[in-house]
Amino acid sequence: MKKSLSILAAALAFGLAAGAAQADQVKVGFAAEPYPPFTSPDANGNWVGWEVDFQKAICAEAKLDCVITPVAWDGIIPALTSKKIDLIIGSMSITEERLKTIDFSDKYYNTPTVVIGPKDQKFDATPEGLKGKIIGVQVSTIHQAYAQAHFGATAAEIKEYQTQDEADQDLAAGRVDAVQADSIALDAFLKSEAGACCEVKGVVADDPAILGLGVGVGLRKGETELKDKINAAIKAIRANGTYDSFSKKYFDFDIYGK
Repeated sequence: MKKSLSILAAALAFGLAAGAAQADQVKVGFAAEPYPPFTSPDANGNWVGWEVDFQKAICAEAKLDCVITPVAWDGIIPALTSKKIDLIIGSMSITEERLKTIDFSDKYYNTPTVVIGPKDQKFDATPEGLKGKIIGVQVSTIHQAYAQAHFGATAAEIKEYQTQDEADQDLAAGRVDAVQADSIALDAFLKSEAGACCEVKGVVADDPAILGLGVGVGLRKGETELKDKINAAIKAIRANGTYDSFSKKYFDFDIYGK
């Protein structure tokens, strides 16, 4: 009888432990598309990049069992609110509009927004400079919102794309005149063979209401405990050198920004 009770107790203990482990598992969502140097699939189909290293570091620090879960960018916030994913770690800027629906951690990087275009054309990243131009942006991004607000009155068209890569390739093919996006993401394109056509035309004028206050981890509203763990983990990897260590593999400057 004692043996049976011991086995039962062990089974219950194992079940409780498994349940606790399962409770700490979180699905980390990001756009299911190449976005180098932040996220992209390698030759074996594994996701790699700066943001993959970042999420691994904070999940390890916070002792969370994280599972990479790529989803379509234009459906990533609904995926979070409907609990298909638990976190967004996908270069999502903290904006007033998004804060109406979801919550964010403290920022984990902040880089400028730029406009790029063909080397043989002279214009800048202003409404006057982009007058009559077709500007490519990725849909459901701060860049789409900014271009519409600041360049919509003077540009010939704000052309929307499902992925950043599609916008970049249309620029290389001459189907758009300019592209607006994050400076680091566009730097990767400019260093590619297709991007040899183009150059940075300028940094757009700041508009915190649209461009936000940096990039943060997206969370569901009300999940205070998880948010506290993420914030503590971001602070810890910044302090203990882990953040700088993996960042040096990708950048020769501090991506954390101002």
